[in-house]
Amino acid sequence: MSYLELDNVNFGFGPPSNRYEVLEGANLSVDENEFVAVIGFSGSGKSTLISLLAGLEKPDSGEVRIGGAVVSKPGPDKGIVFQNYSLLPWLSVVGNIELAVKQVFPDKSGAERRNYLQHYIDMVSLTGSESKLPSELSGGMRQRLSLARTLAMQPEVLLLDEPLSALDALTRAVLQDEIIRIWEEDKRTVVMITNDVDEAVLMADRIVPLTPGPSSYLGQDFPVTLPRPRDRATLNFNPEFKRLRNDVTNYMLRINSEAKQLVIRPETPLPDLEPVLPGEPVHLVG
Repeated sequence: MSYLELDNVNFGFGPPSNRYEVLEGANLSVDENEFVAVIGFSGSGKSTLISLLAGLEKPDSGEVRIGGAVVSKPGPDKGIVFQNYSLLPWLSVVGNIELAVKQVFPDKSGAERRNYLQHYIDMVSLTGSESKLPSELSGGMRQRLSLARTLAMQPEVLLLDEPLSALDALTRAVLQDEIIRIWEEDKRTVVMITNDVDEAVLMADRIVPLTPGPSSYLGQDFPVTLPRPRDRATLNFNPEFKRLRNDVTNYMLRINSEAKQLVIRPETPLPDLEPVLPGEPVHLVG
């Protein structure tokens, strides 16, 4: 039985007369401790999907379930790492993590909590930066801090909402390796949103494309059978990597092309305007 499930989920915005359907008939099954990458174009509803999985939004119909229980609200069992870090600028590295830990584990003593916080700071390689504010950290360090704060809550499900898309290529590669290392050491069920096919193949056990919106749904699965650990230096020479990357890319291009052909753009009548020459009187209507 799948651990994390979307069961025929529909979700949209606006009144019934002018409703924008974001997701329609979305189905997803993720096994416990599986690492799934959901890949899609901009505007396909990727962040909405994460919000539904986290309990931040409720489906119009259908169900989101974790361990067989319906998700009805957010909670510490569902940890999210956002693209924009979402750190409190007046708190230090320790303070940002401690704020979350106090909410989830209020009974920890002071000494026990300090050791606990240091464990997660060391895990994301921020040792020595405990007293720094977010403004004193690089983009990659801020994202590692955001990851440490989420992991410190010990969520059952880790939701990554394009956490690396705003980073430069070198920092992104370093953090990809960090996330994989942490996941392999401390297994969690992971759903990662990305728009990078190479990133999905490198990191995930399975890739699930999200079709272009409106009325997006989760399409064909692509299992990633490449053995771990995956060496990015040699991956480009691996025929299975190249085949999988081409299969996913071609599938995404095909569904995007099909979606564009289905869009009907009604002709918009243009007003009948005539230019006014210099010196001619201007007549205002109304």
